[in-house]
Amino acid sequence: MTQSAFAGLLTAAPAVTVLTGAGISTDSGIPDYRGPQGVWTKDPDAAKYVTLDTYLADPQLRRESWLRRRDHPAWDARPNAAHAALVAMEERGQLEAIVTQNIDGLHQKAGSDPGKVIEIHGTIFGVDCMTCHRRTTMREALDRVAGGEPDPACLECGGILKSATISFGQNLDTEVLHASVAAAQACDLLVTIGTSLTVHPAAGLVDVALRAGARVVICNAEPTPYDAVAHAVVRDPIGEVLPSVVAATQTDE
Repeated sequence: MTQSAFAGLLTAAPAVTVLTGAGISTDSGIPDYRGPQGVWTKDPDAAKYVTLDTYLADPQLRRESWLRRRDHPAWDARPNAAHAALVAMEERGQLEAIVTQNIDGLHQKAGSDPGKVIEIHGTIFGVDCMTCHRRTTMREALDRVAGGEPDPACLECGGILKSATISFGQNLDTEVLHASVAAAQACDLLVTIGTSLTVHPAAGLVDVALRAGARVVICNAEPTPYDAVAHAVVRDPIGEVLPSVVAATQTDE
């Protein structure tokens, strides 16, 4: 299926919800996870850093995790043309919500309304205490690491600190999940961008949208489990196809 099918569906949809995954940020220098050059493809052992039980049980892994957070490319990454295309959709009143699996904050950096961005897997720019749930900033924690605390503890209760991201084995925030489901139910068109659609419950938003009567477009370099039920599947590079289709469907008011 082609870009023209995507364009036709986008033109006909007054209310669009977008689900983004790591593939939208690769042009910004942030590698994905499961692609040919993905973090876990190249180093399957890296998944241990985002597994909750392992993180809580292993002080050495936590010390290494703080250094990985310090060096994460999200600190210096800039939004790319695909992020900008979503801002253009929002500005013309078509984009209702962005549900993102990404933790990099690039949608907000690009100019998307933070109130429309639902970070279903959290954000690297926050830190949560695993005991008292106090939320602080990643910058504050990394400053403590730089000051000689290799595994900083919560200043409120002494509990273990972790980035405000969802790890394997960790429940999603209930309010965030409900907002994501509501966004999928309310749209006329769900566009998934750069996600393998293998991680649930985020991938299940496709099912939610379909049950609500929405059309679905999948933009991803690799096949996904939902390709057969999508109304259009686009394999072209996201940084090219999304700006092109959004520009082609711009109508004069």
